[in-house]
Amino acid sequence: MLKTFIRQNNPDYLRVKILPKSPKNEVVDILDDDTIKIRIQAVPEKGKANKELVKFLSKELDLPKENVQIISGKNDPLKLIKIV
Repeated sequence: MLKTFIRQNNPDYLRVKILPKSPKNEVVDILDDDTIKIRIQAVPEKGKANKELVKFLSKELDLPKENVQIISGKNDPLKLIKIV
């Protein structure tokens, strides 16, 4: 689902809403406004969920972790991600 969205839209930025403390890491849905809902296992403490999100996205998109950067929303469930 995520790779198809990326291929079709070729965005430089992704808007992501994370749902921490989930049973597994997975893309749940892509909303009408192109926000990507993602479940993350990690807890939202001390950047753990952010690190897990970057790791998950880099794996899903076949990119190095350095190419996935959280631009805004580090302390918020709604985040802006830059893909380089």
